[in-house]
Amino acid sequence: MQDAEMPELPDVEEFRRRFARHAAGRTIGDVVVTDAGILRNVTADELGDALRGRRFDEPERRGKWLIAWTDGPTPLIHFGMTGDIEWAGNRDGRHRHDRVVFVLDRGEIRYRNMRKLGGLWLARDPADVETLLGELGPDAASIDRRGFMELLERRRGGIKAALMDQTFIAGVGNLLADEILWQARIHPLRPIPQLSTEERSRLYRALQTVIARTVDRYPEGYETRWTIARGRPMARCPRCRTELARTVVGGRTTYFCPTCQQPT
Repeated sequence: MQDAEMPELPDVEEFRRRFARHAAGRTIGDVVVTDAGILRNVTADELGDALRGRRFDEPERRGKWLIAWTDGPTPLIHFGMTGDIEWAGNRDGRHRHDRVVFVLDRGEIRYRNMRKLGGLWLARDPADVETLLGELGPDAASIDRRGFMELLERRRGGIKAALMDQTFIAGVGNLLADEILWQARIHPLRPIPQLSTEERSRLYRALQTVIARTVDRYPEGYETRWTIARGRPMARCPRCRTELARTVVGGRTTYFCPTCQQPT
C-alpha cells in the first residue's frame, strides 16, 4: 500500500522484515545523506560518525516506527506518507528520493521518502530510544484485550479519532481504522463512552483480525471487499449494498456504511 494513504503498521512491519533480511548482522561501511532535510535531531556528519563501523542488529517495529538497532547509536525511522525501505545489492540505480543510504559490507539499505514527511532520528542509547518514543501508545498488533478495554475506559471523544491517535494506540492509520470500524459495525464518530460492552469486544476482535490479515498476507491483505469499494464513486457496502457515506475525521476522509454503522 503506497498510495495516498500513510504507511501503516503492516507496511512498516514489511519494512522491518526487509531491513532484518538484508541488514541484520551487517557492518555499516558508510552513511550517505543526500538530503539533510530528512534528519530531525542529528546532522549528516554526526550520523555518519556515529554509525560507521557499527553492526546492525535485529530491527524492531513500534507502531509506525522502525528502530534500526545497532551495537551502539540507533537510527529511528518514521515514514510519513511516502516513506519506504529498499535494498540493493550494489550502488547502482539509486533513486532521487533515496534520502539516506546505509552502505553495508554487502549491498545497501536505502531510506526513500518522496515528500520528506516523517524523518530519521538518532538515539544515542536504549534509554534515548525510550525517550524519543515515549509518547507512543501500546502497539496495536500486540495489545491484549484487557489492555485495550482499559484504554477505552480512560478515553473520551470519537472512536475513529482515538484509533488514529498514536498516543492512544500505535500503528493504526486512516485505511485500517475505516476497515476495523466497518468490520465491527461501529460508526466512526461514535463517542467512546457510548459504546456497549459488546461493541467494545467486537472492536477489539476486528482490530486483531484486520491487523493479522494485513500483516500475514501483505500486501494482498489490504485488498478486502471493503477496501476495494471505499472511495469509488457510488460505492456500496459489500455487506448490505447501501451506498457508502463519507465524512472527515482528524482531517482524513472517512468512509462508512450508514446502515451497518449506525451513529447511535
